[in-house]
Amino acid sequence: MPVHLDRAADAPLPVQLAAALREAIDAATLRPGEGVPATRDFARRLGVARGVVVTAYEQLIAEGYLTATHGQGTRVNPALEAVQAVQARTPHTDRGASDTGARALGKRETPGPLAPGKPITDAVDSPAWRAAWRAAAGRAHLEAPELGDPRLREEIADHLRRMRGTARSVQDVLVTAGTRDGLGLLLTALGTTRGHGLVVGVEDPGLPSLRGVAARYGASVVALPTDSEGLETSRLPEGVLDVVIVTPSHQYPLGGSLPLTRRRELLAWATRTGVVVVEDDFDSELRYSGSPLPTLAALDAADEGVVVLLGTFSRTIAPGLSAGYLLAPAGLRALIEPIRFELGGPVSTVVQEALAQYLASGELRRHTARMLRRYAERRDAVSDQLAGLPGVRVRPMDGGLHAVLEFTGADSEAKREREAAVIARANAAGLGVEALGNYWHRRDSSGSGVSGLVIGMGGPDSAEFETALGTLKQILIQS
Repeated sequence: MPVHLDRAADAPLPVQLAAALREAIDAATLRPGEGVPATRDFARRLGVARGVVVTAYEQLIAEGYLTATHGQGTRVNPALEAVQAVQARTPHTDRGASDTGARALGKRETPGPLAPGKPITDAVDSPAWRAAWRAAAGRAHLEAPELGDPRLREEIADHLRRMRGTARSVQDVLVTAGTRDGLGLLLTALGTTRGHGLVVGVEDPGLPSLRGVAARYGASVVALPTDSEGLETSRLPEGVLDVVIVTPSHQYPLGGSLPLTRRRELLAWATRTGVVVVEDDFDSELRYSGSPLPTLAALDAADEGVVVLLGTFSRTIAPGLSAGYLLAPAGLRALIEPIRFELGGPVSTVVQEALAQYLASGELRRHTARMLRRYAERRDAVSDQLAGLPGVRVRPMDGGLHAVLEFTGADSEAKREREAAVIARANAAGLGVEALGNYWHRRDSSGSGVSGLVIGMGGPDSAEFETALGTLKQILIQS
């Protein structure tokens, strides 16, 4: 227990010792129920008289920090555990924080069965998966290069060619710890070259996690309007943005796909204005009908292009993998690579080796096909149970791990009140659903009257999922 007593200080030694122990208990360095050193031993270690320790202990016993029981010695008061548990459950909100940073969605310690963003993971464990990790374990002593294991970069490039219609050099691929890591890397690189605070445009409504990352990196976040097809490219501002984050293949949460005309318009605008386009490849491979759409990056130039593609394997394989990729044209890579060399690679050699083996075996494509069938079954279950309820519309979704329930009716205020009431009852039931209104960056921009729920279709087993849907149905009927 690190305790420093200053004999030259004005405060007496017992007061200093009591303060140090009090601080250690408040910081949970000493935990409720743990014993503290015997007075004689502690005094010898500190080089003070035993009376100093006795006096400090007596003061803390009087304050309730310590308890002394015959035969058990002196220990931290076990009753403090209940107090700390209550404090841990009490949310602390910085009222000065941005709306983006304060409203993180789907981040409960134990997500409910209908929480968005959680994939089905029970099918990952397969012979090919275990073989990949066994092979990787034998190479754990090797150090992966900062930009990523060459074999994994090659497999990711081949994966993008086969699955996403994006034929690019292996040199354009960098291994990341996921989309948030990739975005942070890009923002760091741009922040060191543009000479001013970055301004990042985000889809509104849109995925909160990446706009939260932008805010945490000090960028100003600007909401950009969307419609049923995605980003409204005809309304993009001139001379304002440094970066724009888009989900062209599967807009989140409403599910639109950006048509080719808008994709070309976006690229022309970005090239003209010098804006970097971040393509979040969100749920793009989880498409129920037809093949996954080509990426926006597939239309971009490989040398002086403007699109940085961010992808992750956390949703197609498992969140705990924490591995993904960044695909950038040569001009932008020249800015990004020095930052990665300085910061180091974030993904361990074992994870990279296993993932490279898994991709090379072709098992990821087969696994994705199997999971698509299961997600499609759950999408059908959502429609079967919830479509047709009074005042509820299940929006059509052609892919992804979530469904959107939109409340219908002419009165926007009544719909918002219903949204709040349903969320309150769903939270009490532990379902984990999210309010659709919370996905707008600007609260007032959802004044179009769009209210409802976003529900996830992954996570628990099918029986638990069906039960949770049934509970939600009853809540909707009664609200």
